[in-house]
Amino acid sequence: MDVSVLKHSGEDTGRKVKLSKDVFGVEPNDHAIYLDVKQYLANQRQGTHKSKERADIAGSTRKIKKQKGTGTARAGSIKSPIFRGGGRVFGPQPRDYSFKLNKKLKVVARKSALAYKAKEKSISVLEDFTFEAPKTKEYIKMLEALALNGKKTLLVLPEASKNIVLSSKNVQNTKVVTADQLNTYDVIDAENLVIVESSIEKIDNILN
Repeated sequence: MDVSVLKHSGEDTGRKVKLSKDVFGVEPNDHAIYLDVKQYLANQRQGTHKSKERADIAGSTRKIKKQKGTGTARAGSIKSPIFRGGGRVFGPQPRDYSFKLNKKLKVVARKSALAYKAKEKSISVLEDFTFEAPKTKEYIKMLEALALNGKKTLLVLPEASKNIVLSSKNVQNTKVVTADQLNTYDVIDAENLVIVESSIEKIDNILN
């Protein structure tokens, strides 16, 4: 698949770059995408939720009424879950939500996500560029030139660029990652994928 290389000002350079069939032309595997996205979201969870059970409640353990003869249910301490202010039954406890996935499956998932974007023609390739200083206006101007302003975009850089990252910080619906940070969730979540030309070779090397 050939894609035109654009300048960050939106002008066509007249050159084309070939996207590898082994990465951007594979048959997408929906279940691999599902598992990888599920793992990504699970790994984002802190798992620090906690409710107080009867052992955690401050209060007396004195038996509050006699066992029999009251006509009501048996009751021990005031910390019992049946009373207002008592402990919670089977409440959430701290836990680790993360789980492991086979590395090969994760590679298949990323290839599948990129293949979907290629099929939808939602991939733009930019000539290598940099900003001399962090400027949000410059980043917005670039999105407008590419007709992507207001759309959810993912910009893939070959390596970290502090000025470009800082320029994108205050722009809604946009994210900047390096080629080695590329993950299935970000690719699927974005409407448009903007890849800097040097990143293509790095993506090929990582996924092959």
